Amino acid sequence: MFRGTGRDVAPNGPVEWDGGDYQRRFDELAASGVDVHGEAVLVRSFAPASVLDAGCGTGRVAIELARHGIEVVGADLDRSMLDTARELAPEISWVRADLVELDLGRTFDVVVMAGNVPLFTRPGTQAALVASVARHVRPGGQLIAGFSLDRGYPITEYDAHAAAAGLTLAERFATWDREPFGGGDYAVSVHTR
Repeated sequence: MFRGTGRDVAPNGPVEWDGGDYQRRFDELAASGVDVHGEAVLVRSFAPASVLDAGCGTGRVAIELARHGIEVVGADLDRSMLDTARELAPEISWVRADLVELDLGRTFDVVVMAGNVPLFTRPGTQAALVASVARHVRPGGQLIAGFSLDRGYPITEYDAHAAAAGLTLAERFATWDREPFGGGDYAVSVHTR
């Protein structure tokens, strides 16, 4: 079961990250035999030519997608995370931006938010986050997001924000490896434009 290996959410506000330390966590997991690419596998199942990794962190998902020939743009606000991503894959386009205000002037086949991205948005800005990333989903494309549901952002609210942004729920899973969703505390949602 691959629920996701995203960032932990700070109970009292923003967290400062060390991209190198964060990346080492995944390197150690991968070295021990843990598959750390569940998000990328799910995204690849939609056969996208282009992907926006919104909240890309150190680029784990984006780099894996690019390794399979997919054009990827990674966007994140955290400078340390992006510095690590640029070191690991300088050929990928990395954009430093607040996802709530993101405007790349283009669309993608898939926009993915892995690693609890909606939970890192400033309180009260989740609707703006979803609208902002949804604006980058091409007609017929998907927004795929996985996050914990027990941290103040219920799935019903996320679905309402997606609907307001012109997206329709297509599928929902309990894990990135497509285990059926039964109302637990984690969901991977696929919305389509």
